Amino acid sequence: MSDPFFHDVESKMSKCVESCRSEFAAIRTGRANAALLDRIHVEAYGQPMPLKQVAGVSTPDARTIVISAWDKNVVGEIRKAIEKSDLGITPNIDGATIRLIVPPLTEERRKELVRVVKKKAEDARVAVRNVRHHAHDDVKTQLKDGEITEDDNKRMTDQVQKVTDKYTKEIDVLTAAKEKEIMEI
Repeated sequence: MSDPFFHDVESKMSKCVESCRSEFAAIRTGRANAALLDRIHVEAYGQPMPLKQVAGVSTPDARTIVISAWDKNVVGEIRKAIEKSDLGITPNIDGATIRLIVPPLTEERRKELVRVVKKKAEDARVAVRNVRHHAHDDVKTQLKDGEITEDDNKRMTDQVQKVTDKYTKEIDVLTAAKEKEIMEI
């Protein structure tokens, strides 16, 4: 009875952490990273498509991202999508290749990004706590319906808290690593 319950709780909390990880990947540091482009969608062939479906992305060095369009006809749309995004990087076009030069971050911008990271981390912690809250409600309902005993209730509640602590700590580790990466010059 409780194994699928805990599997479900862990699965939901794990998704919260993964969501946080992908949010962090999209935050620009002073270093070129192909993950910066993960959220960019390009208007191609009459519909919006993820950039990685219309072009290859590589990082030849720490300051450059190279986008190689598979079809020259979408280069203009890729440029537009990058300019509309919140990256703040101007694309340089050379045929079917687009180069993005990632400028170094100012100290002020670094501090601003750290605040953004802390906000996203707190959002992820809240999501994990919401999963915990729903799990506690489920345990209380099972107790009320007579499906479990008081001892099961205590054990399950403690187990849910341990799982919550584990995933909250994971978010804290991700946050510290991202802050360090942003503040690195």
